[in-house]
Amino acid sequence: MERWVYGSLWLLFAGSLLLRLSRSQLLLPRALLHLGVLVLLQYLCQACLPLPLGAALTAAGGLALGRVAQGRRLPVAGKAVFITGCDSGFGKQAACHLDSMGFKVFASVLDLQSAGAKELRQRCSPSLTLLQMDLTKPEDIRKAQQLVQPQTASAGLWGLVNNAGFDDTIADAELSPLCKFRTCMDVNFFGTLELTKALLPLLRSARGRIVTVSSPAGDMPYPCLAAYGASKAALTLLMDTFRSELEPWGVKVSVILPGYFKTGTSCNPAYWHEKKEQLLASLPADLLQAYGEEYIHEINKQFVKFMKTANEDLSLVVNSITDALISASPAARYYPGAGMWLIYFIHHYLPSIIRDLFLKAFFINQKLPRALQPKQQNGLKHE
Repeated sequence: MERWVYGSLWLLFAGSLLLRLSRSQLLLPRALLHLGVLVLLQYLCQACLPLPLGAALTAAGGLALGRVAQGRRLPVAGKAVFITGCDSGFGKQAACHLDSMGFKVFASVLDLQSAGAKELRQRCSPSLTLLQMDLTKPEDIRKAQQLVQPQTASAGLWGLVNNAGFDDTIADAELSPLCKFRTCMDVNFFGTLELTKALLPLLRSARGRIVTVSSPAGDMPYPCLAAYGASKAALTLLMDTFRSELEPWGVKVSVILPGYFKTGTSCNPAYWHEKKEQLLASLPADLLQAYGEEYIHEINKQFVKFMKTANEDLSLVVNSITDALISASPAARYYPGAGMWLIYFIHHYLPSIIRDLFLKAFFINQKLPRALQPKQQNGLKHE
């Protein structure tokens, strides 16, 4: 009987723990500490107390530890945050959520007349400020700085959420035009770097937070995401460097590495069909002959099929952004999304050949380029 009672309690606690970990509502170090204390508590209760009292105390201890493990949250009142890429996706949802919590939100969009900008005006409070900004234009970044500075002069800027990102090429590195690598770097790396440096004096004044949405494609070699992945790899390393350098100033830096979510045009087949046709039209004849049009068509088809499985619930990422902004001890990295723990386990602990096979099995598995395919033998062989 005793074994069944304590076993049921452990099943309940373990299920709750795993659920909160999967939703990025609990950090792994806190979860392990939670688990260790529960083990000790159950051992003492089982050894020293009768079953009803021991089970009740274990259950009460588990609930109390659950609250403690979430960590202390900081007050929101009087805090201002700047979020990029709020036209759609994570940026738009984060702007709405943080505004509803009471933050003073500065939300940048590419187009003030876009559907996303109009939705933000309708859904959010009058305290939310919309501004137009293109991260590839230094003058836009200067205007954003000039807008934010007088409004945050007294308390500083509490948070910068670097969310804006760009990718419009699904192809091997050799097939991806050099201009696509430059555009990805301009938006995802250089633009983010320039904006972060422009706002750093305000962030240092507030001893605030920098939260950056990067990508697992910057940590591991996802097939056909070379341009995007290279820019995100540079971005992640930059933020890790900032985290170390800004620690004496009291500024905490976190990176969000989301799984597969439906954002903006990422799941629009028509968009990717158009980009595929543009790529085909831009390729040199010899390169197109070596790989074959059917090779590029197949890549595009697999990518569109994969993105149909993307999660439409963006709250997991928004919760991670929120925790990074208001947790007293935010994590350096957050991994919101189903199966991310498995992907990173394979990447870090298993041989690279297994990692590559895994990525091809669950993302894109390129067929052989035309030049590498066995030659078809027509007619009879002649001696």
